[in-house]
Amino acid sequence: MSSNNSSNILALNKPKGYIVTRSDEKWRKTVYDLLPDWAFDDGWMPIGRLDLDSKWLLLFTKDWKIGNELTKSWGCIKTYEILVRGHVTDMHIQSALKWVETAIWILKVHNVEKIGNAWAKTKLRVQINEGKNRHIRRLFWAMTDPKFRTPLKVLELSRVSIGSLKLDIVSWKWRFLSQNEEHELLRY
Repeated sequence: MSSNNSSNILALNKPKGYIVTRSDEKWRKTVYDLLPDWAFDDGWMPIGRLDLDSKWLLLFTKDWKIGNELTKSWGCIKTYEILVRGHVTDMHIQSALKWVETAIWILKVHNVEKIGNAWAKTKLRVQINEGKNRHIRRLFWAMTDPKFRTPLKVLELSRVSIGSLKLDIVSWKWRFLSQNEEHELLRY
């Protein structure tokens, strides 16, 4: 069976513990275990990635042009809510906005907003317009907590929006984007 919907993009609310791949040699759960069989059979491919421990908004398409448009380095803004172990200071935020040298790349973010603090944890809203492998996790790991002198560690990472599209489906569920949502997302 295949999809009869005319949409070019579908959205999934990915929970933690699922790999973004078509198959896994270690037999771990993949995002295709959450989608109808036709998504795999008809060649629906993820647009970008979320690692095993990350969750929420993940898009799929069969059109490589759409995938390319939404993942290129100057593409649309992706917004994440993260929980960091450590005290994230204003200096950390300024560094993240300019550049942070990691073991592999020099990384930066588009925007950072502190939205909470509790004990030795900081909750942030982070926006990026590119997405290298484990971009946000690597960036914060390369910075040091000023009090404990340990690397900052992203404990939770949840993608809440991609461009104009905000997550509006419950965990484990998926839906097609409307034509208006697609148009707005690709116009971004």
